[in-house]
Amino acid sequence: MNQDALRKATPEEQFEEVTRGTVDLHSPEDLKKKLQYSYDSGKPLVIKAGFDPSRPDLHLGHSLLLTRMRRFQDFGHTVVFLIGDFTALIGDPTGRNATRPALTRDEVKANAETYKQQVFKVLDAAKTTVRFNSEWLDTLGTEGMIRLASRYSLQRMLERDDFKKRHRDNVSIAIHELLYPLLQGYDSVALKSDVELGATDQLFNLLVGRQLMREESMAPQVIMTGPILEGLSARLIDGKIVGDKMSKSLDNYVGVSEPADTMFGKLMSITDDLMWRYYELLSSKTLKEVTELKAKVASGEVHPKAAKVAFAREMTARFHDEEAGRKAEEDFEKRFAKKELSADALPQADVSLGGAPTMPLTKVLAEAKLVASATEGRKMLAQGGVRVNGEKATDPKAELSAGEYTLQVGKLKAARVKLA
Repeated sequence: MNQDALRKATPEEQFEEVTRGTVDLHSPEDLKKKLQYSYDSGKPLVIKAGFDPSRPDLHLGHSLLLTRMRRFQDFGHTVVFLIGDFTALIGDPTGRNATRPALTRDEVKANAETYKQQVFKVLDAAKTTVRFNSEWLDTLGTEGMIRLASRYSLQRMLERDDFKKRHRDNVSIAIHELLYPLLQGYDSVALKSDVELGATDQLFNLLVGRQLMREESMAPQVIMTGPILEGLSARLIDGKIVGDKMSKSLDNYVGVSEPADTMFGKLMSITDDLMWRYYELLSSKTLKEVTELKAKVASGEVHPKAAKVAFAREMTARFHDEEAGRKAEEDFEKRFAKKELSADALPQADVSLGGAPTMPLTKVLAEAKLVASATEGRKMLAQGGVRVNGEKATDPKAELSAGEYTLQVGKLKAARVKLA
């Protein structure tokens, strides 16, 4: 590891950047001491983050953790991308209200390969250590597993929120699920990690690792959790960003493997307030640079749209390349800013009439995923934000018959819809 990278920023500057957007930090003092030791000794910290390869298609919400890992990596620290191929056979019970189906070895292997293809769009592959926890958990054996299980009581395990709720509601908890936090904690012992990263719902598991390391007379790892990223429809309410978490099932996500134009367009649809939240959590700009940009927008020196375009281009370039980001910006400007809605350039959507002669325009908009619901469609119609073949539509009772239409909602969403 290049020692120059370890010293390109002071421990204080590193602390500010790697902790941005942090929810839980155990403890700030420990992290400052570790960063100082690394800076003085030239020895990089071991930064661990574990991923169970059960969901191979990632979106920006999943990339929060990768972005924090990349910040550590850019400061010269050793990042361990841990694939939980052994623990995936159990299935992470975190946040579950029922026992999760276990994956087969073949499923784990296939998903792990997909993960590796996607995560290196954020992490530097040449500077990332990839490990599989089957390396040490397969060899733990029956005796080792029993000794590990003896380290925690049932009462302590039931302090975990999801276990506590399931126990209270008389919902089954399988014995193997209780082993999951212990196995994740043992990963930290095996890797001798200095810092473990995770989401807020992983706090209990991360604390188990910290405790197991103490019992092994090891310096306990610092644990850091980040927030759950809000989806594209989130809004600022009473000074706080409020909205559902980014989720494919809610269709409020940006997939890291989506086409560049789609990614860019989705990010341009967010509010200005949400843009700053995304800047803080996802951008490679430093906090100082983000603060300066925000001040320029507030003073009128920079237009909010220009700041949003810069963010959308940065994310598109990250998951594709610089040329794709530039072209996506150009296409976006051509399609929306200049109102050149070429049918060939628009996404296509097929909507079924279901045998009926017509369908309410509000329902067509919802079926084409231009609005979240028919109710939202009615609101957009009332606000004059809907166009059909370039003509403004305002009648909430409007119906469409079979045919092809160019539908536009607001300035940022449009599609070529075939109704049949």
